[in-house]
Amino acid sequence: MKRVPLFLCLFLIPLFTSAQGKMHQADQAFDVQQYYLALQIYKSAYAQNQKSKNEVPRNYFQQAECYRMISQWNNAEAYYQKAIKAKYSDDRVWLYAAQMRQMNGEYLLAIDDFNKYKLLVPSAPAADVGIKACSQALDWLKEPNRWHVENEVQLNSKANDFCPAFSNRKHNALIFSSKRDGQTGSKIDPISGGQYSDLFEAMIGQNGKWSTPATIQGNVNMPFANDGASCITKNGNHIFFTKCDQEKKKYVTCKIFYAQKQGNNWGVPEMIDFGLDAATLDSFNFRHPAVSVNEEVMVFSSDMSGTTGNEHSDLWISTFDKKTKTWGKPVNMGKQINTTEREAFPYIAEDGSLYFSSDGLGGMGGLDIYHAAKTSETKWQWGTPENMKSPINSPADDFGIVFDGKQKKGYLTSNRQGTKGADDIWRFYYEIYYPPLLIDVHDCRNNVGVKNALVELVGNDGSTVRSFSDENGQCNFKLKENVNYIINVLGDSARSKNAQSYFSLPENEKGRLTTVGLTENKSFNYDFCLPPIVPDEIKFPAVLYDVDKATLRPESKDSLNYLYQILIDNPNLVIELGAHTDCRGSAEHNRDLSQRRAQACVDYLVNEKGISKDRLVAKGYGEDRPLKLSDGTVLTEKYINSKKSKKDQEALHQLNRRTVFHVVRTNYVDPKSPTRGLIAPVTVKKGYFDESGDEVSDESQTPESDGEASPKVPAPHQK
Repeated sequence: MKRVPLFLCLFLIPLFTSAQGKMHQADQAFDVQQYYLALQIYKSAYAQNQKSKNEVPRNYFQQAECYRMISQWNNAEAYYQKAIKAKYSDDRVWLYAAQMRQMNGEYLLAIDDFNKYKLLVPSAPAADVGIKACSQALDWLKEPNRWHVENEVQLNSKANDFCPAFSNRKHNALIFSSKRDGQTGSKIDPISGGQYSDLFEAMIGQNGKWSTPATIQGNVNMPFANDGASCITKNGNHIFFTKCDQEKKKYVTCKIFYAQKQGNNWGVPEMIDFGLDAATLDSFNFRHPAVSVNEEVMVFSSDMSGTTGNEHSDLWISTFDKKTKTWGKPVNMGKQINTTEREAFPYIAEDGSLYFSSDGLGGMGGLDIYHAAKTSETKWQWGTPENMKSPINSPADDFGIVFDGKQKKGYLTSNRQGTKGADDIWRFYYEIYYPPLLIDVHDCRNNVGVKNALVELVGNDGSTVRSFSDENGQCNFKLKENVNYIINVLGDSARSKNAQSYFSLPENEKGRLTTVGLTENKSFNYDFCLPPIVPDEIKFPAVLYDVDKATLRPESKDSLNYLYQILIDNPNLVIELGAHTDCRGSAEHNRDLSQRRAQACVDYLVNEKGISKDRLVAKGYGEDRPLKLSDGTVLTEKYINSKKSKKDQEALHQLNRRTVFHVVRTNYVDPKSPTRGLIAPVTVKKGYFDESGDEVSDESQTPESDGEASPKVPAPHQK
């Protein structure tokens, strides 16, 4: 449908037994554009006239012509070369051979053939156009380009699949033309040798998989007709499409039809006559409708009188009259858009831009896709067309483009290398480039780089990318367009140069960034510090008990939930949970009380929160480990009693009373451990010391009801 302007019925041609008769029969089929049928007869004629010096070269040339018309570029090139070797006398053989090499991507060989044609026909501009196009294509292939084109394998068959159009508001369904099995009638088209084309529809699910394409419901598809390029209005209720009927012994052209959605089916289609007389409609082709979003204008291709090229199609525009509900007489879009070659397959984007295909503007080969920006807010006028270059275009035919709304992605048709059959539907998208996201992870205490910290980049598009920091604590990530990200920094495997291990990044220190609505060249750099796991006692919110008891108060569970989250977010840790008392009361009683309190904490975390008991050790120290202050003073009973003020003595007793934890080891592995949750604040305190001489805080405490208290936890470390 995309190459042939006319579709004619297969009429009976008298059979001749002689080779000359077969050539005449093949020529007749070729003249009425039944290229596939003509090709078979030419092949049969070749078998009979191999010794004919005149007919063999022409037979090669005509076979090449048939292959060219049915878009089999490799075969066409081969037979043009055969015709050249057989010394076929028509100079066009060099031009067409060059064009086929161009369409096969053999640009340097094509330039040679164009130059040979130029020597034979110096006045013909086609050679210079071809040479310039091939040289330009070679340059374009070297240029960096952020468009990506991928075969939409699930949609395509071995037959022609072409001209996709979104068929609903959600843009999760496509209607496209196809010559695959299952079309109406299942008859053979003598022009292409394949089946007639029908309109098919498929939907894509949230899993990214397409449903099996099926013919659209209703009255649109008809047997013995090619149903081609279509356009669906934004609300999905109206379809405009090309139909090329075939009737016996009648010269039939392609026309544009319109149908309305009725429930899940399409109603009876009506032909759009554009106010033209029947003779004009029957004499020329009207194809490839493209309707603006507001349904005000239609652009289509036609070869009617007034076309720039005698044998090819131009783009025409028609305006819709809302009063009469009819489409007005078409106006040729002029030399700003049209050339003497083919212009076809227009598409009007939501922003009013015009896209179309042409083989007359010196592209990469065959039909190339061009873009023309709308130049007026009030009039339907467009600027100079620009080639969309590689990879949107290829050496082969590229056409039938459609965009997903205003996004830089969509679908197009191409028979480039990599197709499943002939024409295939390809997915394309534009990748906006952002400089890599740079992450720097360092030690909160010593400000040195942390090696092997696991950094997670989690996107709201469902993606999670992980990387480990290098020796300097750095790593980077590639960002995608229109995604909100959260950055987690996990300390499981992290080590500094001195083998220091680390907690994971606290929840309030996660990084957040977005590329939604951002243009290119924005840089993202984030610095994070990890709290080191030190042998010091690590404080957490006060755990409260009743007087002289080990029963946890309800508010103490909130404090232990804090510790629970640390264990969840750092599943490699084994901790000792230690309880301390002051020196009042017997040493044996204090050890027993502190042990029961430590065990109560462990029991809660194991029995109520599900932490593995292998990760927890309960230890009651009683009064055996008095605190050492930063000046070296140890808070012994003798030292405390030396203070004259009872208030000062009580404050020092409070410092000795504490519930703390410290990390026993960092290599615990539990296959049943919970999945990582939210990163809870984990703070290694500066300012506290225990009896080993490490620094501890001397800040005021919050007393427990029995006079024993855990220290008040300072605010978490901030970046």
